Amino acid sequence: MVTVIDTIARPRLRHPEKAHRPDQEVLRKPEWIRVKAPVSKGYSETREIVRSHGLVTVCEEAGCPNIGECWDKKHATFMIMGEICTRACAFCNVATGRPNALDRSEPESVGRAVAKMGLNHVVITSVDRDDLDDGGARHFAEVIHAIRAAAPGTTIEILTPDFLRKEGALEIVVAAKPDVFNHNLETVPSNYLTVRPGARYFHSVRLLQRVKEIDPSIFTKSGIMVGLGEERNEVLQLMDDLRVADVDFLTIGQYLQPTKKHHPVKTFVTPEEFKSYEAVAYTKGFLMVSASPLTRSSHHAGEDFARLRAAREKKLASAA
Repeated sequence: MVTVIDTIARPRLRHPEKAHRPDQEVLRKPEWIRVKAPVSKGYSETREIVRSHGLVTVCEEAGCPNIGECWDKKHATFMIMGEICTRACAFCNVATGRPNALDRSEPESVGRAVAKMGLNHVVITSVDRDDLDDGGARHFAEVIHAIRAAAPGTTIEILTPDFLRKEGALEIVVAAKPDVFNHNLETVPSNYLTVRPGARYFHSVRLLQRVKEIDPSIFTKSGIMVGLGEERNEVLQLMDDLRVADVDFLTIGQYLQPTKKHHPVKTFVTPEEFKSYEAVAYTKGFLMVSASPLTRSSHHAGEDFARLRAAREKKLASAA
């Protein structure tokens, strides 16, 4: 099985609000968060595929700790609509500034690449495009349609922006019928002003809820980072908020500070604490939970989709 992860390698533009005070302590990474440098043949082959197709991903840009493992398996995540974001989130290493015009040939290019790589499951993400009247919703839909045409057997997972103040945008994307609709809350609401200032927590929760209201057959998914100063009870409340929105799949991973200018890591959550979060989340009714220091939103996406589908079938069978 082959999938797709997040990457970009471009010069960064930064907003000053991403900077933190130089006197803030930088915590040393514990042993459980460290990974070996990628050197495998599979990693090199995937890197060559990414380069030769002119693909944009976020694995390299974000310094994802799973890049060696995922690229060795030829897993990756396409990033559409350019490499410049209109938001300046304090955790994110994507360039911030004024984006370029959309590449109208991009949907067909992505479709051809998915077909050529023989992907069983593909993840499509994007930068925020607040400059567009629909936030990029029509472009997302065009990419989904192009993949369906070029690779009809490939299942599609999208990781979208929040489409804040873009009336009708969500409906356009849902109508294109992705198999999985992912939108990450990223952190607990008390952190939004400092970590995700351009977003609104309850808008994001409502976005996920609306997906289910429009098309209950689409799986919904959301993820957060821990280690940003959140309290345990805040994480548990966030789980409840997502379950009220009928979200199927929750991911929880350790936040890693991309540069000294980004929000500092407040704590490294232990593997035991992640196991506890996973156990609690299952009791709250999620079909799938992935919680570990190295969990990332698109990590093992193809395998997880198969498990997610099986979990739904089991639940429906037991309710019959």
